Amino acid sequence: MNIVILRKFLGVSASEYKFTVAKHQRNRDRKNEELCKTKYPILMVHGIFFRDWKSFNYWGRIPKELIDNGAVIYYGSHQSSASVEQCANELKECILNIVRETGCEKLNIIAHSKGGLDSRYAVSCLGMDQYIASLTTINTPHLGCNYVRKLLEKIPQKAVAAIGNKYESIYTRLGDDDPDFFNGLKDLTDMECERLNGIMKDVPGVIYQSVGSRIRSYSGTMFPLNVGYGIIKFFGGGENDGLVSTKSMVWGDFLGVVIPESRQGISHGDMIDLTRKNIEGFDVCEFYVDLVNKLKVKGL
Repeated sequence: MNIVILRKFLGVSASEYKFTVAKHQRNRDRKNEELCKTKYPILMVHGIFFRDWKSFNYWGRIPKELIDNGAVIYYGSHQSSASVEQCANELKECILNIVRETGCEKLNIIAHSKGGLDSRYAVSCLGMDQYIASLTTINTPHLGCNYVRKLLEKIPQKAVAAIGNKYESIYTRLGDDDPDFFNGLKDLTDMECERLNGIMKDVPGVIYQSVGSRIRSYSGTMFPLNVGYGIIKFFGGGENDGLVSTKSMVWGDFLGVVIPESRQGISHGDMIDLTRKNIEGFDVCEFYVDLVNKLKVKGL
């Protein structure tokens, strides 16, 4: 058994080493091309229940890969959980500060999960359209999550409040100024997203595009996303990434659903390199390099 485990460990280590060496060599070979040197800087906006920590980057290895290929990166640094409106106001201040300090005139936003809703609100309702060239949303629940509403309806309000108070206490110590567990979660429901979509109209002059992913089965990801996969299926959400239905991810120019060659699929967390693992048939860092390169080609 020890020999079998050792061989498995060595095999994985060798594969990871070869992958990393090949990636570094590829970046050296194309360094002068500056594939990700866009006209406007990139603002990366995180989703719910996370922060932009320096010690643990929400986007995993992705930002370094983009920077190595010429990109200029900034982060939203808003609350880990709060209403779409509150987060959008924080993003507004972030955008204005970046524009003032750098003179860049505009930004390209790449937003994951709820961050896409926060960004759309800032662009559509808070006058930030004049500073945004493009908005690319990754696995964002534009049409909401019906299972979130149904779970909130079934779970006693006292239990939700208790969980929220504990969450807010912890995240205040971790850097949040004003976390709001319940309203952050409530704005992900299908009913609230329907209301928000009624006021967050697309603004002419801003390029809107979206992309999503899905997992193939319960074994396609880790807890709790594997449970989420089943819950979404149970409530009729269809194909999903463990948190968001693929049909809810569509907004603007839809770039499609990422499906790798392997049986695993790509989860909500895999799309931001959450576990820092390499997935057969899907290079997440190269996916973002290609995404940003296409913005550069468009003159953005």
